[in-house]
Amino acid sequence: MAVLPEQQRPFDRPLPLRLIFPLLFVGVYLSHLTLLRLPYYWDEAGYYIPAAYDFFRTGDVIPSTTLPNAHPPLPSLYLALWWKSGFTPAVTRTAMCLVSAIGLLAVYRLGIVLNGRTRVAATATLLTAIYPVWFAQSTLAHADMFAAAATLWGLVFVFPGKRRPADLWAAAACFAVAAWSKETAIVTPLAISLWEMYLCLRGNDQDRGTHLRAALLLLLPPATLLAWYAYFRHRTGYIFGNPEFLRYNATSTLSPVRILLALAHRILQLTAHMNMFVPVLCMLGAMLLLPLRDRDGTLRPRISPANQAILYVVIAANILFFSVLGGALLTRYLLPLYPLILLLCVSTFYRRVPYWWGLVLLSAAAFVIGLFVNPPYKFAPEDNLNYADVIRLHQQAIRQIVSRFPGSTVLTAWPATDELSKPELGYVKKPVAVVAVANFSLPEIQKAAASAQDFSVGFVFSTKYDPPRLWLNLGSRNEALDTRFFDFHRDLGPSAIAHFLNGNVVWRDDGQGEWAAVLHFNRPQVASLGGEPATIIPEP
Repeated sequence: MAVLPEQQRPFDRPLPLRLIFPLLFVGVYLSHLTLLRLPYYWDEAGYYIPAAYDFFRTGDVIPSTTLPNAHPPLPSLYLALWWKSGFTPAVTRTAMCLVSAIGLLAVYRLGIVLNGRTRVAATATLLTAIYPVWFAQSTLAHADMFAAAATLWGLVFVFPGKRRPADLWAAAACFAVAAWSKETAIVTPLAISLWEMYLCLRGNDQDRGTHLRAALLLLLPPATLLAWYAYFRHRTGYIFGNPEFLRYNATSTLSPVRILLALAHRILQLTAHMNMFVPVLCMLGAMLLLPLRDRDGTLRPRISPANQAILYVVIAANILFFSVLGGALLTRYLLPLYPLILLLCVSTFYRRVPYWWGLVLLSAAAFVIGLFVNPPYKFAPEDNLNYADVIRLHQQAIRQIVSRFPGSTVLTAWPATDELSKPELGYVKKPVAVVAVANFSLPEIQKAAASAQDFSVGFVFSTKYDPPRLWLNLGSRNEALDTRFFDFHRDLGPSAIAHFLNGNVVWRDDGQGEWAAVLHFNRPQVASLGGEPATIIPEP
């Protein structure tokens, strides 16, 4: 029997995207089934859900129940459309599963465009889907998943070799959607535009027109975002959000030492975080091997040098951009880059390693472990399934407060201030009065002890992940710098807080480096009138 050439084998013929997409959506949905009913978490509760809920109720894209900032309104519009079928966390998280599936479809198509092998594209897509950061973000209502999905589709249309005008217009449209999902997404089209301009200047006369057209069209997405900023300025008097938002995310981040530290963090986040070091190290090892040949004698395909250059430009631009801007070193800001790293890894495995699927299985096992096992250093719980543990801890604590101390005013910190005072977040059925502190560090607890405000119950919890004190603990030496530049602090434990505030710990639970506790204080309490809670004091 004649052997078909490798490039003609049925397994390597790309399946239609209309058949791939339902499989991706069902896979994402079923793998997140136990997470769909969880109430909202952290930045979801702090901004994205209130902003979308304000639009859902009033039709106004400028939030009124949370501080307005420069984030564009597209995620709010999308979620409000879904909420017409019911305003519940399950509806929201199903909507986010759909966005994640759209992003994964772009990864698959990008793999076909860059490598030409279905097995490479499918493998990179599956690894992306189970990579802890992507997996966790797949149901969280953050703008980053919207921006990542649209950015990846923009890259799909940027790479085709013929550079037809229709492809470039499609790329510009996708990048515009990304920018209107989150303003920082403009870094990718800007970086590619500058690269195309460089190629135009150094290319021959035949190619200059193509590169110049690409450079100009990719400037359109950032230009369209100016319309949003003009409207935002007209409505609020600010261009880039309220002054505190601008200070935290831009003006306070420009210290050279801070930029270098953030750059080191970003490089590690992209190449090592959540066991990403496994495929990256395997790729580096595989590069020492000679390329393999297919059965027809041809070398196995690679991502072309020209396309690799664009990938490296995009990766470098995002790393540098988010090392300079962005107050918090959240890994979700790099969400569009993880599929690109995995595409490079899988393409290298396939090209150079005979049993390349063994490295794929090793990488997949590392990612699954990363979903459930926390790293030995500080990280954001939203980078793996630790965020679900935090939500469940908060649910248990709030149930204790509601059942044992109804009508009480609760001393706590954000995001629990919102969890208790905003029933739409899914933790309480009616608002609970709160007194807010910034965190549970010693200075804040001392302020609360000296305060004349009335509270008789405390809801305290870990505001930072506390890694176990192991010999491999990687974070202790950096605490001084993290405190100076990245808002690190140490929370007091429940017993210490109770001691300072003359109270008792009446409930506590902990696990996976997180804890929560309910305290009862021996302080006078002003009773609520008519069943209504006392005045809610918003967090600073």
